[in-house]
Amino acid sequence: MSILTVKDVSHGFGDRVIFEDISFRLLKGEHIGLVGANGEGKSTFMNIITGKLPPDEGSVEWSNRVRVGYMDQHAYLEKDRTIKDVLRDAFKYLFDLEEEMLKVTDKMAEASPEELEKLLEDMGNIQDVLDNSGFYLIDSKVEEIAAGLGLKDVGLDKDVTELSGGQRTKVLLAKLLLEKPDILLLDEPTNYLDEQHIEWLKRYLLNYENAFVLISHDIPFLNSVINVIYHMEHRKLTRYVGDYNEFQRIYEVNKHQLKAAFEKQKKEIEKLEDFVSRNKARASTAGLARSKQKKLEKIDKIELPPEKVDPQFNFKQARASGKLIFETKDLVLGYDTPLSKSVNIKMERGQKIALIGANGLGKTTLLKTLMGLQKSYAGEVEVGDYQYIGYFEQEMKGKLDNTCIEEIWQEFPGYTQYQVRASLAKCGLTTKHIESKVMVLSGGEQAKVRLCKILNRESNILILDEPTNHLDPVAKEELKRALKEYKGSILLVCHEPEFYADVVNEVWNCEEWTTKIV
Repeated sequence: MSILTVKDVSHGFGDRVIFEDISFRLLKGEHIGLVGANGEGKSTFMNIITGKLPPDEGSVEWSNRVRVGYMDQHAYLEKDRTIKDVLRDAFKYLFDLEEEMLKVTDKMAEASPEELEKLLEDMGNIQDVLDNSGFYLIDSKVEEIAAGLGLKDVGLDKDVTELSGGQRTKVLLAKLLLEKPDILLLDEPTNYLDEQHIEWLKRYLLNYENAFVLISHDIPFLNSVINVIYHMEHRKLTRYVGDYNEFQRIYEVNKHQLKAAFEKQKKEIEKLEDFVSRNKARASTAGLARSKQKKLEKIDKIELPPEKVDPQFNFKQARASGKLIFETKDLVLGYDTPLSKSVNIKMERGQKIALIGANGLGKTTLLKTLMGLQKSYAGEVEVGDYQYIGYFEQEMKGKLDNTCIEEIWQEFPGYTQYQVRASLAKCGLTTKHIESKVMVLSGGEQAKVRLCKILNRESNILILDEPTNHLDPVAKEELKRALKEYKGSILLVCHEPEFYADVVNEVWNCEEWTTKIV
């Protein structure tokens, strides 16, 4: 039985068509991976099926009484609310019932015997729902899920607006899992999660009995939890049974078969056209030529999809830096309170280092402290000479209402429009992307705009804070290649061992110097 049926849906932004006439079905127990390159419309599709965005054409139909839970990374978290407050919101409908029961109790004092009988029945029904829903075990449920995702270590009384990107993701994910919806919709849930909690989420989804739809560019994670792939490409959506590896195999076979059929048909069309042009003027062969022309007109021409624009990342090299990149002396990270013990670390020219460890330990704080963007809680940082740093932040800052062209032109005012467009195109962005405002781009496309700024400025040190988040598999592989070939020094925060293992020559685990329990 189909839980969700999408029929002939089309959608676009302005003159940019995202998808057209796509259909989709979600069956009971299916674990679906929704895949495709950055900007193909995966998150837009999620917004349409959850009713956040109306389709331009087509229909979206859910089965009756299905509770859908959607993890949206852009959800707003209110200030002055703790992690525990947000997690308890997952049970709001039960707290509302409790309030209703208290109102029933208040009415009993002045009720007639007939009214009292009705009120007692209402109270009993509500009490049964609360008992059967585990209302009186809510706090233990909250603590169980919070512990599984490492939020208890952060502190359940912490204001949610003070959280790191990874901690925020964990709060949104924990709230969704506590709601226990019939259907889970997850948009890149492993972004910002550390390895330990990606493993926890993997186990949770493997044991999840209901259906879910998962957007992820983390292929090992995807392969371990899904059994159906929907591939979004060139405004179309295609279903494949099996994991991502099986999808890739079938996709390549189909692509080669389509190309072979296209070449065969092309030769047939050329042959018929040649015959018609040579014989239509002769009286003896004009009839046969007309017959061939009719055959030509009836041919349903095979069209090859446009070639994908794959990114080409090549970092510009500045002159060599001094031998010392940085050295810390009794450095303590933190804002109002310390995040670390005294840290004494040193990096020299040519080193490529991955910073790993659970979220909230101060990896981003360390990067900003080393660059002088943030004061240390205590201690000193000595930096070397001749440093040209390319810095990739976790998220794009500002209003994002520039077009991509304007965004790059602000950084490189001496570039011609052709140079700006060419630079963005090399990062895998199409003309439509390049002319769009940054705010309408997907997370992966925005990451490519930020990479474009770094790629076009000479550097001898790269400081990259989770650069693989949002990037599709093709872009990740290209970034890995570029970093391996980079002649300068690299300091990289990453939670994906399959990415950083081939890039770095040293791994620093921040858990070794944290003051927190991990």
